[in-house]
Amino acid sequence: MNEQSIAILILWAVIFAYSILGSIDFGAGFWAMVYANHKSLASKIANRYLSPTWELTNTVLVFVVVAFIGFFPKAAYTLATIMFAPVTLILVLIAIRSTFMVFAYSLPRYEKMLRIISGITGLLIPALLITVLPVTEGGYVDFSGDTESLLYGKLFSSPAVYFYMLFGLTSELFLSALFLADFSREQGSEETYQVYRRSAIFLGPATLVTAIIALVATDVDASWFLDNLMKQIPFFAISLIFFVVGYTSLWWTNRAHNSLGWPRIAVLAVIAQYAFASYGYGASHLPYLVYPDVTVDTSFTTKETFYTLLVLYAIGIAILLPGFIFFWNLFLKDRTFIKGK
Repeated sequence: MNEQSIAILILWAVIFAYSILGSIDFGAGFWAMVYANHKSLASKIANRYLSPTWELTNTVLVFVVVAFIGFFPKAAYTLATIMFAPVTLILVLIAIRSTFMVFAYSLPRYEKMLRIISGITGLLIPALLITVLPVTEGGYVDFSGDTESLLYGKLFSSPAVYFYMLFGLTSELFLSALFLADFSREQGSEETYQVYRRSAIFLGPATLVTAIIALVATDVDASWFLDNLMKQIPFFAISLIFFVVGYTSLWWTNRAHNSLGWPRIAVLAVIAQYAFASYGYGASHLPYLVYPDVTVDTSFTTKETFYTLLVLYAIGIAILLPGFIFFWNLFLKDRTFIKGK
């Protein structure tokens, strides 16, 4: 395996990790707002998850940025140039959300405002982030001479972009609903588990439908991508199998809790589903990072920089991974913490 392949795999891994953590994080903010006045503990459980984890999600985002700029500086420059306005708006929204996360838990009078800000940004940020996918597939960037610019008129008049946004939102809410269903059961609140289980049951098929529509509606300039996509059918077939396992597990009899559903299996199976689907999508996108001028080879950094970054990444993960594991056990799996004892 050459250096470029290793670099693109690392980039895919950190983007995938952020997409999962970010989906659960932003989705939890939305559910906390939606169920603010619900009779169950749905809103409180969502906020309890958000309280310790939003900083972890932002940490993984830093890994994504560092990997992209370090391994593929040319591609990073191109995307930063053409996506300057959307990326700036995303950063502003993340800053606003993070500010309220910091102060709302120490100042109770801001709790209601936190739910609103967290809920709205929980929809806007993923919707803006996923627009990068259709942009990189071609047809929305003008490469004229030495300048690169985004064709905003064409972008916002394309149905495919809005279907991508809809797919991103349904995926985010589906993943977060599944996770919060499992989290609620760990909390010992079967009533809240049923609330999130019903949401997941509704959103599961919606993710598949919107994904198919988004691909069917892909712009004609991205026909090369659709051709490559057909070569990755085995990955999408495996992905579909994992979805069926995860989705149907919500109806499996669970005698331990005297109710239907195994949310832990559902969460793990759906994460595996997205892993195979995203790998198939990424493989279909190669060798282009931004079609048609920016490829993996043309945007790759020097070998010296690559190996330096590889060592730094290994050291960073070796230092942070034990802390992440401890964090997970302390805040998410420890029952005394979850039950508020």
